[in-house]
Amino acid sequence: MAGIVGEQGTADRRESFSIPTPVRSVLVIAFIYLFLVGVSSLEKGIKIMGEDTQERLFSSVSNPIAGLCVGILGTVLVQSSSASTSVIVGLVATKGISVDAAVPMIMGANIGTTVTNTLVSLGHVRQSNEFKRAFAAATVHDFFNVMAVTVMLPLELLTGVVSGIAKEISGRLVGSAGSEWKSPVKEWVKKPVGWIVDIWEAVGLNGNVLGTVVVLTGLVVVLGALTMITKNMRTLVADRVERSVNNVLGKGSGTVAMMLGLVITIAVQSSSITTSILIPLSAAGVLSLRNAYPVTLGANVGTTITALLAALAASVPEALTIALTHTTFNLMGILILYVPPLVRDLPVLGAERLAEVAVRQRTWAVGYVMGVFIVLPLIGVALLR
Repeated sequence: MAGIVGEQGTADRRESFSIPTPVRSVLVIAFIYLFLVGVSSLEKGIKIMGEDTQERLFSSVSNPIAGLCVGILGTVLVQSSSASTSVIVGLVATKGISVDAAVPMIMGANIGTTVTNTLVSLGHVRQSNEFKRAFAAATVHDFFNVMAVTVMLPLELLTGVVSGIAKEISGRLVGSAGSEWKSPVKEWVKKPVGWIVDIWEAVGLNGNVLGTVVVLTGLVVVLGALTMITKNMRTLVADRVERSVNNVLGKGSGTVAMMLGLVITIAVQSSSITTSILIPLSAAGVLSLRNAYPVTLGANVGTTITALLAALAASVPEALTIALTHTTFNLMGILILYVPPLVRDLPVLGAERLAEVAVRQRTWAVGYVMGVFIVLPLIGVALLR
């Protein structure tokens, strides 16, 4: 299995020879700038559409369960919680969707992002023992995130504690909701966003059509920039990631493993990459399920950096609030479901039981992925919008 990881590292090293590291580092900075331009374009396009269009677009997510399902589906569609949460931040920045309505969508994104490593685990389906370990390592992330939402969504709806903490922090940093703060990033991206609008106006677009095209342009820029950031960062840190994972394997420390997941995810800008690294290691028996588990929790926290970055492209406190809500949700999830010893192993036990079922009947594994990540969310949106 070390050979599989090594082959990936070798491939990344071969690729790195084509572009010098300093140049690749500059490219990462350029793509981060493009990402911010894309987020600001989303905000601009929705504003162009007008308030009536915004109300029609987002009335379907007024129900929190529908919002949760939208978050799951949106993240599964783009295979990136970083992309979906960045879009949510942009929507909140336009005030087309409220912070309260966006919170379930953020929680749904946390569930949706786990589909990638679950799909990766299906690659080991031909070898029963490998598949059992790989599927358990993948679905422990699913179980934790579903349990976190099950506990914290009702808690949020009843008390507003998750968003309340985020509002308090953002209020101290940039002011209260309803005001504006002068974001330097907003000024940096203002001209490129204006150029995007001017280009589409020059071809004769206006009104809702113009707004829609600007939104779509922003979405393409966000997805493209995130893809290139992830690709280049993975190449830049590939060797370090491999060494870090291998060094922490035998330590068995939850805190160390969690910090590893946090740092790697911030570095590569993708929790899916971090958690997917664990699957082949777990399949080979090199990494135990209980050691892989805290790495995924660190990845949950690390992936929230992208939404925080996106909030810098807006100038309203609500955008920072919803980004901080994502971070708060994941930190509270760890405090509630990992720190207390009595409940710490529940996601592990659930993943082990599900893996046993999946090994006995392979179609259950496919049915699980389709049901949890596509069918149930579609039903939820259809019935509750």
